[in-house]
Amino acid sequence: MSWVRGAALDDIEEGGAVAATCAGVPVCLARSGDQVYALIDRCSHQDVPLSAGEVEDGAIECYLHGSRFDLATGKVLGPPAVKDVRTFPVRTEAGQVYVGMPHGTAAPRKDVP
Repeated sequence: MSWVRGAALDDIEEGGAVAATCAGVPVCLARSGDQVYALIDRCSHQDVPLSAGEVEDGAIECYLHGSRFDLATGKVLGPPAVKDVRTFPVRTEAGQVYVGMPHGTAAPRKDVP
């Protein structure tokens, strides 16, 4: 696993999300409480960025159709999505957020749902 800088901690507001690219992979960094989470920045229902959604109660909601995903596990919490999204480990050091990217991780293909 490689740890890749995703963003400055101060750039992620409490209850907010930002887009980052880590090792060529689009990642949504979301902050809920004292925790920062990293998920693939792609809704599993439609190819839209989760980072544009709303963070609330440990979940992120896709802005397009309202699918909800658990920030910690990526599990679907509400339709229309039925497929979970990938999550990545996160650590913070000296005000920076790092995302653990497994070796061989590649950006998802847009032609595959």
